[in-house]
Amino acid sequence: MAGRRGALIVLEGVDRAGKSTQSRKLVDALCAAGHRAELLRFPERSTEIGKLLASYLEKKSEVEDHSVHLLFSANRWEHVPLIKEKLSQGITLVVDRYAFSGVAFTSAKENFSLDWCKQPDTGLPKPDLVVFLELQLAEAAARGGFGLERYESGAFQQRALQRFQQLMGDVTLPWKVSRGRQLTWAGTAGSTRPTGGHPSACSPFSPLGSGPPPC
Repeated sequence: MAGRRGALIVLEGVDRAGKSTQSRKLVDALCAAGHRAELLRFPERSTEIGKLLASYLEKKSEVEDHSVHLLFSANRWEHVPLIKEKLSQGITLVVDRYAFSGVAFTSAKENFSLDWCKQPDTGLPKPDLVVFLELQLAEAAARGGFGLERYESGAFQQRALQRFQQLMGDVTLPWKVSRGRQLTWAGTAGSTRPTGGHPSACSPFSPLGSGPPPC
């Protein structure tokens, strides 16, 4: 009999919302509760595609907007075999940014629709839980390092936030909104869904762009 797969948990939010800190805390909480859990961050900057993206984000190079959107998606796709392997081994993956950031940030630019931005990521493994870290933009801008990377401006972050809010209207995805500083992971260690239960009781993998998994 096949073992229970791990959960795919995604943390999203505007820049400097605390995603990296909370992702590490969640991994620690899951491991402390006896689960196998690992952290994955996007963009994953160690690959050849990731290095191109790092240079772009650090303002060291320029890439045409459509092209860079596809590169961000390609960076996620090149990790799909690893994601599926880890989940199949019963390892829960906590992902710091995923397809939703890609869609929100590109669609915040002029002349980009949400529908176009979603297409390259259609078919990626669908998360079992997406936690959106809510933070006032002024508070995010006051945090250390804000402005060092591309997209870190107040006006752009406001547009990206509006796109995130549109994405959270998708009822086929398990969104949960949490205030960053008030977030605790005590209850998450035993349940990777806000309503309880465990994703491994569902079908092995559901792709983004599909309906809710048959549980």
